[in-house]
Amino acid sequence: MNSADTTTNAVEKTVFPILFAISFSHLLNDTIQSLIPAIYPVVKKTYNLSFSQIGLITLTFQMAASLFQPFVGLYTDKKPQPYSLAIGMGFTLIGLVTLSQSTGFYYMLISVALIGTGSSIFHPEASRMAHAASGGRRGLAQSIFQLGGNAGSSIGPLLAAWIIVPYGQGSVLWFSVIALLAILILSRVGNWYKGYMLKLKSRQGAKANVVVNHFSRRRVVFSVIILLVLIFSKYFYMASLTSYFTFYVIDKFHVSVQSSQLYLFMFLVSVAAGTLVGGPVGDRFGRKYVIWFSILGTAPFALLLPYASLFWTGVLIVPIGMILASAFSAILVYAQELIPGKVGLVAGLFFGFAFGMGGIGSALLGKLADDTSIRYVYQVCSFLPLIGLLTAFLPNIENRKK
Repeated sequence: MNSADTTTNAVEKTVFPILFAISFSHLLNDTIQSLIPAIYPVVKKTYNLSFSQIGLITLTFQMAASLFQPFVGLYTDKKPQPYSLAIGMGFTLIGLVTLSQSTGFYYMLISVALIGTGSSIFHPEASRMAHAASGGRRGLAQSIFQLGGNAGSSIGPLLAAWIIVPYGQGSVLWFSVIALLAILILSRVGNWYKGYMLKLKSRQGAKANVVVNHFSRRRVVFSVIILLVLIFSKYFYMASLTSYFTFYVIDKFHVSVQSSQLYLFMFLVSVAAGTLVGGPVGDRFGRKYVIWFSILGTAPFALLLPYASLFWTGVLIVPIGMILASAFSAILVYAQELIPGKVGLVAGLFFGFAFGMGGIGSALLGKLADDTSIRYVYQVCSFLPLIGLLTAFLPNIENRKK
């Protein structure tokens, strides 16, 4: 085997240790982020906050986490930054420390904005690194990456129930150890990515393995709009569950705060379990089929949820979380194949839009809850998965690849 072949294999081989390191870092990052909604019952009572103010905290975090992501992705497509992930985690660490010491509503807004800024730096470039380490198995790589994030999101409420609820807001400071560990791991990942870029540049006459399609610009734009509408339906519905599900079960079933956190944990664990399915299945059978199932397949369970007993509520949130979670990896890789060569830009756009929709959804649903009731919010949101019918208008990329 000549040197060119050796270099090509080094670049194109699936690098599972790096994928697992990025996924674990995603777990640590999203564990920290999930502490924000997990402490809502604590700070709502401490500072006498309304549901609208709770929604504004989420909106501030999500907008900070979303606005910069497309620009970060566009910039790193042109100039990859191996150590930007560690820098982004530094912002998260500062936000975490200030959140633990916040003494009022506006201080909390500043704190969550810093955590959101760290997230906006982390996600696009981490997705690029997962793509680089995929060895062509893009769906699998994105699922592994997303699995870490969703697992971290599920851990947050459990940690809140064990630590923050009994020990108070100041105990958030203890989680700074997680941020420091993530900075250490991401620095090592940055070393690998720097070497990867050098190998990529040294390939002798080889071309990067990118997917080519022959759709018109108009068809691509139309398809991206449909994908963004599907993201809207997914993350508006997710916002109703991640931000307000604890309040819903407390209001409807009169459970304790700690018990409500356990129900939220059940949902988020289901999300983490479902995440790993979408990418590999999309690699094998086609991403459009996964998108069909993952969004529209949630609808029957979502429509039943507002009318279920406590027992059946706990049962229904499991398939809702698992089915809904399989969507994002498939949507993201589908979009990256629809717009080849723009991995960072597409990741930034879709991660940013997802965070933005989650934030806007949380704010609007909080206002709706104040004006009506938390139970009415779930009746309205139960229809959102039906938007998945728009998947019918997406082209079959697998049939148009070269």
